[in-house]
Amino acid sequence: MAERIPIAADHAGYQQKEVLAAHLKSRGFDVDDEGTNSTAPSDYPDFAHPIARQVSSGEVRRGVLLCGSGQGMAMAANRYPHVRAALAWNPEIAALASAHNDANILVIPSRFVSDDEARAMLDAWLDTPFEDGRHTPRVKKIDRAD
Repeated sequence: MAERIPIAADHAGYQQKEVLAAHLKSRGFDVDDEGTNSTAPSDYPDFAHPIARQVSSGEVRRGVLLCGSGQGMAMAANRYPHVRAALAWNPEIAALASAHNDANILVIPSRFVSDDEARAMLDAWLDTPFEDGRHTPRVKKIDRAD
């Protein structure tokens, strides 16, 4: 059974979301497109929250979010327990987010990266396993204990 990966974007990330959704499908993933479905103005939190909830609850292992700068999506998603949304701007950062931080949501700044760069970041994030070991205690400290 293929891993289900939800993906969502606001209006600024809509076109690149379409590109990445097709790329995920071509790689054999079960893609759950959570919107938006146009370039009409929309609010990024409306798209970040549903995906962050799914990752936080364990319903899905990973998700992808896109908006103009990526900042808003990352901020909204990271408000959920057990969510580690990483804003990446190149494949190396995306790979390190996975390897060192066990990032379970990839956030892409659509206004600042090409479609080819976004695909490369997505591939790096998907294909890089968490290194565990010395990183595990650090990742565990991300979730607040209070």
